Amino acid sequence: MNAPIWTGKVYPLGATWDGKGTNFSLFSEHATSVDLCLFDQQGLEQRLPLYAGENFIWHGYVPGVAPGQRYGFRVYGAWNPQAGHRFNPNKLLIDPYAKAIEGDVQHGEAIFSYRWDDPDADLGFSDLDDAHLVPKCIVVDQAFDWQGDQLLQTPWNQTVIYEMHVKGFTKQHPEVPETLRGTYAGLAHPAAIAHLKSLGVTAVELMPVHHFLSQPGHLAGTGLSNYWGYDSINFFAPYSGYSADQTLGGQVREFKQMVQALHQAGIEVILDVVYNHTGEGNHCGPTLSLRGIDNKNYYRLVEGNERYYMDFTGCGNSLNVQSPQVLKLIMDSLRYWVTEMHVDGFRFDLASALARELYAVDNLASFFDIIHQDPILAGVKLIAEPWDLGDGGYQVGNFPVLWSEWNGRYRDEMRDFWRGQDGKLGEFGYRFTGSPDLYQSNGRRPHASINFMTAHDGFTLRDLVSYNEKHNEANGEDNRDGESHNRSWNCGVEGETDDVEVMRLRERQQRNMLTTLMLSQGIPMIVMGDEMGRSQFGNNNAYCQDNELSWLDWELCNSQSDLLNFTRELIHFRQAHPIFRRQRWFQGQAIHGSSVNDIAWFNPDGHDMTEEQWCNGYAKAISVFLNGSELPDRGPKGGRIRDSSFLLLFNAHWETLNFVLPTRLRQRKWSALINTKEPRFIDEKILFTGTKNVPVMGRSLVVLQSGS
Repeated sequence: MNAPIWTGKVYPLGATWDGKGTNFSLFSEHATSVDLCLFDQQGLEQRLPLYAGENFIWHGYVPGVAPGQRYGFRVYGAWNPQAGHRFNPNKLLIDPYAKAIEGDVQHGEAIFSYRWDDPDADLGFSDLDDAHLVPKCIVVDQAFDWQGDQLLQTPWNQTVIYEMHVKGFTKQHPEVPETLRGTYAGLAHPAAIAHLKSLGVTAVELMPVHHFLSQPGHLAGTGLSNYWGYDSINFFAPYSGYSADQTLGGQVREFKQMVQALHQAGIEVILDVVYNHTGEGNHCGPTLSLRGIDNKNYYRLVEGNERYYMDFTGCGNSLNVQSPQVLKLIMDSLRYWVTEMHVDGFRFDLASALARELYAVDNLASFFDIIHQDPILAGVKLIAEPWDLGDGGYQVGNFPVLWSEWNGRYRDEMRDFWRGQDGKLGEFGYRFTGSPDLYQSNGRRPHASINFMTAHDGFTLRDLVSYNEKHNEANGEDNRDGESHNRSWNCGVEGETDDVEVMRLRERQQRNMLTTLMLSQGIPMIVMGDEMGRSQFGNNNAYCQDNELSWLDWELCNSQSDLLNFTRELIHFRQAHPIFRRQRWFQGQAIHGSSVNDIAWFNPDGHDMTEEQWCNGYAKAISVFLNGSELPDRGPKGGRIRDSSFLLLFNAHWETLNFVLPTRLRQRKWSALINTKEPRFIDEKILFTGTKNVPVMGRSLVVLQSGS
């Protein structure tokens, strides 16, 4: 291997193959020189110095270098950690714009820029070479026959999100070939897609697929690994560990094939992206990419003490979104995943960290302004996790238009309601109607609220009704990790039990929460396995459990099969009735000249809710009338949308209550469709009218339907 290097071009950044050779380009403002490192099949390295170009770009063109070529960078500059500079050419660095990476980082002393035996830790310079431990970047050919595939752009009000893990979903799927289980190809398999289609979800939200650090230092030697993947070390390359195609760069093609298959089934692909920090961690972390390329430019450093990092994420560092180059990196990555990989949207992990111009969270920060005007990104789904770990980081309701948010207020209030916690029914009312108190004032619509009962981080739905306390001993941190305030209730027994009454109550509570979720205004999100009662046996922080504890078990007992069938019916029921997925807010008053309100609230005796009842802390039962003839929404051709009307009876008390039909609704005939005391929808419709009471079992809800 003795390749020449020509000057090449400044842009685009990364490695770009043109059919005859490859252009390489890297940004580093403070570097003094940069070597491109090419590796042959035997691992032999050739170093080629890049040319210094404009805008702090280092670049060069190597003729004959084709897709499959393995490469990395070595960057020279000052070693002065106290001033924020950590250049060390002994460290092979991953290209921030690499489109594919060969494998995982191997843990060892050499991946750190300092010597472990140095008394001042990170201040001492390491001369150990780490090329044998760092995975190589791969030059790729982006050509792919999409066969006319385009973004689906499913309307928000028709969206049902399924949060899932690429590996965990199919790792134990009996109908997926063993060689494909746990991979992008496994998710694209007809058996996997059939489950999603039968469930009725319209979008999968994939936990991180950006190439990540699979073996963070604190897990080294424990037998555990970074299963969740929230430690990105590149924002373009799909993680190679989820690829069945082991050819160099094959993961890019396999990911595209997965997206194509999901789109053909009518299912959107949303990526959970982590642009707030990287896997390089704090000042004692490894040097893998950005730290060695230009630490001072890419990371937020402590002003006046630049040895250390600002940490709004709890992960050791925060990306410097004040830097134009960092903003460019993020935006280039987002556009790449939309234009080249055809993904339909993004969920931004700890999104408040991206809004920090200085220390405060500013919802008009540059990051949001740039996205708002971007013609590509303005048309995809944008979801914020609206908090970080810094001061003032909890920003539920404060993101700008175009953005939807994980509604943590919804999760907390609905959990409290169904576990019988004292609380104001007014809070329940706000959450059930899409949280207008959070989103209406700044022009946002009900779809701004992503409603969820559970997420990957925390108890599964089954564990939420089976455990009062977390049980994370398997994580090796003496049960100190994970959230301690879960708003859960074990229904009387901690953990697994054979008590029939406790099991029945737990099954009912799961149905209560799923039904509430699917009938609330806003966008429902369920978590992989909640539809079939998956348990992690009380572990609410299974980030390091790449094993059967986290993987979906497809062998179901009778109660799990019942829950799966119930969830399927429930999602399809929601999709069939536009009253549960309105595009505009309720007015709480008669509209269109009618004498009947679009929504009305009643206490169990059939009278209108009083201000006192809304505000007291002990009321645990309420009914809500939804008027299907008063929908303000319009169809695709501008016509009025009409639906049946519904009366929903919620009883979070421990005993049965007899609900009285409100006086102005007694002339209607009401048929019972759902009673969560039953594991399935009601086949033989029970009619209620006039003064006939509706018994609602303790800790259950009933859904009544009227045709007019």
